[in-house]
Amino acid sequence: MGHALCVCSRGTVIIDNKRYLFIQKLGEGGFSYVDLVEGLHDGHFYALKRILCHEQQDREEAQREADMHHLFNHPNILHLVAYCLRERGAKHEAWLLLPFFKRPEAHQYIAWRRRAASFNGLGFHESSMHPRGGLPPGPDPAALGPLFQDWAAQRCTISYRAPELFSVQSHCVIDERTDVWSLGCVLYAMMFGEGPYDMVFQKGDSVALAVQNQLSIPQSPRHSSALRQLLASMMTVDPQQRPHIPQLLSQLEVLQPPAPGQHTTQI
Repeated sequence: MGHALCVCSRGTVIIDNKRYLFIQKLGEGGFSYVDLVEGLHDGHFYALKRILCHEQQDREEAQREADMHHLFNHPNILHLVAYCLRERGAKHEAWLLLPFFKRPEAHQYIAWRRRAASFNGLGFHESSMHPRGGLPPGPDPAALGPLFQDWAAQRCTISYRAPELFSVQSHCVIDERTDVWSLGCVLYAMMFGEGPYDMVFQKGDSVALAVQNQLSIPQSPRHSSALRQLLASMMTVDPQQRPHIPQLLSQLEVLQPPAPGQHTTQI
């Protein structure tokens, strides 16, 4: 996408020759912010993610995130509306413009899309979130644990971060099952409207301590026992006991959508 961006008035920006009006801040993390903006050309609302880039590597990471959006065309992945890089003196901000869904509308959309086949596709994309190659290089193997822990603190949203990433041991195995935990948090949010540790973080309590205890899955008539068992297996504290992707796909086979004409409110 184009890189042209300017602030033409207070609270208004131009991205790719289109004006957007700032409405409110939606949230923030350690290195990024998300704002609600309105497209003055179409009246639609968008989520504007602003990533702080202190050095060249940060800009490359932001560009990679934008590129990843373009790699996939899937109903469970938000498409990238626009991308630009803004200079702020010696620093930069990468701006990613994404569709915005109001909470009730998002819940309706999720309820409609909450089928095994759709969740199946999402799982493949999540499996590449924590590749082993993402570990910062270091000559001393004993130092790799703390280095990876620091990397995870910078790159992984705290309320979706797996327990093993809060205290990375020198000789631990970090593989796709770490992503399975994060994917489980996403599934939990789809089922219950918020992540399992969102409220812990919002209250200022320790997420690192909370994730060390086995998560209790709420009972709901809308969810089958098979779906709750799937979620529980993904949210197992011990990563060695979590399913690999092939095992996860096998469990998903049980959750296939009902045959045409068969009505049910349960998955």
